[in-house]
Amino acid sequence: MSEVNPEKRFPNWLIVLMFAGLYTTWSTTYLAIYYMVKTIPPYLSSGLRFLVAGAILYGFARIKNKNERISLKHWKSALITGGLVIWLGNGSVVWGEKYISSSLAALLIATVPLWIVLLNWLLFGGGKPGVIEMVGVVLGFLGVALLIVFTRHIGGEGYNLKGIVIVLAASISWATGSLYSRYSQTPSSPLLSVAAQMLAGGALMFLASFFVGEWATFELSKVSMVSVLSWAYLVVFGSLVGFVCYMTLMKVCRPSKVATYAYVTPVGAVFLGWLIAGDTITYHTLIAGGIIILAVLMIISFAPKE
Repeated sequence: MSEVNPEKRFPNWLIVLMFAGLYTTWSTTYLAIYYMVKTIPPYLSSGLRFLVAGAILYGFARIKNKNERISLKHWKSALITGGLVIWLGNGSVVWGEKYISSSLAALLIATVPLWIVLLNWLLFGGGKPGVIEMVGVVLGFLGVALLIVFTRHIGGEGYNLKGIVIVLAASISWATGSLYSRYSQTPSSPLLSVAAQMLAGGALMFLASFFVGEWATFELSKVSMVSVLSWAYLVVFGSLVGFVCYMTLMKVCRPSKVATYAYVTPVGAVFLGWLIAGDTITYHTLIAGGIIILAVLMIISFAPKE
């Protein structure tokens, strides 16, 4: 598989800028999610987040590409990618942060490259992982196991098995959707493609919020200003900046290169969680988290050139 289709090549300066935007914004989104779901239900807040961001991006993309339309096959791809990455991926992270800290969620999501290696091989016909890659995968899962054991040993509100399982499931869904997006049929405009994914995923989450009973229990009067500002931050920086950078880079760069965010953002997320939200960071957590990030670094560094 070639690294990039010729017609989709971007100038190097723009790729560097998108990586910088991805690293910085996604280091902060876990903390923003933590505060958003304090007073706004997970699926409802995230569904509205992506519907608003998707509508803004769609309008901007249509102005830039007046002659391009999204066909039914494009909407089908957007529905699948949006369902996997936004609804089941991002939405489950938001749901999971109702039960676990933003720092723990960030470290668990750092396993995405591990799943990408396995799923690209098992489901998408990619090359079989090399020895070092497989060692990295095993090491990564060992780090996750240690993280769960250490967190349980510490006890308190930091440990919640339900939240841990939800976020790990989110990482698998995110990896699957990310890989699918590389092979799916999408509009030639990356912005229009991402806008469709946001709208589809946001709509699925918004509907899910109804079926899980969030609408029935939601009280607007109890929403805090901190939650509102966190939601707005996620719309602008988490979606319009970070998510656009990620999905665009997945189209124009090797997946292993894009996956470098997975050992950059957890460091920032853990630090911010400790600094602002008062997350408990012990040497046990640092050891387990360090093993996960080392595993990701091994996988990315020794991944074959796609």
